[in-house]
Amino acid sequence: MTVSLQETIVRALEVSPDIKERDAQRDFAAARSREARASRFATNFNLNTAHSIAPSLDIPADNDRPTSELYLNPNVENDWQIQSLRPFNRLEVVLQQPLLTWGELSGNIEAAQQGTRVEDAEVQRKRLEVALRAGELYQNVLLTNTLRSLTDEAESLLRQARDEVETLLNEGSSDVDEADLFKLDLAQQEFERRRTEVREQQATARAALTGQLMLDDNAVVVADEQIRPFSLDLLGDSLATYQANARRHRPEFDQAEAGVAARDALVDVARSDYYPKLALQASYGISATPGRYRQENAFIGDSFRGQSTRTGFGIQQNLNFYQTRARVEQAEAQRAEVEYQRDAAETLIDVEVEEAYRDARTAQQRVESFDESVRTTREWLRTEQINFDLDLGDPQNLVDAVQTNLETRAAYYEAVQRYNVAVLKLLRTTGTLPQEAQRGTLIEP
Repeated sequence: MTVSLQETIVRALEVSPDIKERDAQRDFAAARSREARASRFATNFNLNTAHSIAPSLDIPADNDRPTSELYLNPNVENDWQIQSLRPFNRLEVVLQQPLLTWGELSGNIEAAQQGTRVEDAEVQRKRLEVALRAGELYQNVLLTNTLRSLTDEAESLLRQARDEVETLLNEGSSDVDEADLFKLDLAQQEFERRRTEVREQQATARAALTGQLMLDDNAVVVADEQIRPFSLDLLGDSLATYQANARRHRPEFDQAEAGVAARDALVDVARSDYYPKLALQASYGISATPGRYRQENAFIGDSFRGQSTRTGFGIQQNLNFYQTRARVEQAEAQRAEVEYQRDAAETLIDVEVEEAYRDARTAQQRVESFDESVRTTREWLRTEQINFDLDLGDPQNLVDAVQTNLETRAAYYEAVQRYNVAVLKLLRTTGTLPQEAQRGTLIEP
């Protein structure tokens, strides 16, 4: 799979298990919110059944009473013999509907809804982390690819210089000697060690990016050939602009507001215990046992056969007001804690944005400085190559020029990588990195 920077970030946001974990927790909070809303009506609505055995009736042969008046015959008794036992079944439905809860029910619903907002913000925070990590891994792969090409280029230059020194020695030139060959060999071995190191770094970076994108081993290829800096005009906006963007887009602000609202609702829930709760309850039950008959009398009933219903209002009042006051104080303290966390988050995010902005500006200056250094070393290397071609150069000077050019260009590319990552971090601190990537407006190198 060949991916660009934006494709890397978008895919990471789609497949990251870290985000899916937060999504699952958000779904759990959403389900709790639906449960709280559903509790407004028929808070308790239960069906209970009971199943056992019961005796049948031993009715005398001379009984002349109808089955609905057996209670008038004193000789009718329960028959507990094994062969006379019958299955007993009872069913009861109970419905309870709160009528007045003084904010307990609505407070729980509001707290659950705000809990969903809190989890939504956690999902967005995780998306910011994943987007930054994916972008940084992409830049790491680009850097190692570029350094790999750089070492290959340097090795080619040294091999070319060695061939020319050997040619001069064979021609009997007095400008070179065997020591120059040894110096070139040592330099070439050093570059070979550097190339091996870069190769391993390249494999590690590629494996990390592959893992982030949840692909098979080494199944990802970056679209860009080498690392290049983002637009140097990217930091044209002022610090205040970035901080204002953070206040609009960072999920921590919405999370803090939701947390305060949830805690405020829980204070109302705790205070509701000061007042009596009013509810309506209704129940219906039916019992049935074969071999037994319903007795139609207001004062006589058969617990093994019959129906019953109860309906009425009830009041519940917690009389331990000291405990209620303590719970209210706890809820108020937790609300105050979240409020302080919100205020601290505003300050910390401003500081975080400023730090990221300063780091990006510093990294930008480093890129511009190393760019000038690369131009200088390139001119030096070109001069040494021309002198060497004209038999006027010193092999050691050529080696020094190659080494300096390699080290300067490597430092330049590393500075570019730090600058690009610093820009990604700045976009993360403003909370806009995932949106920019998904909209396809993230500034490309």
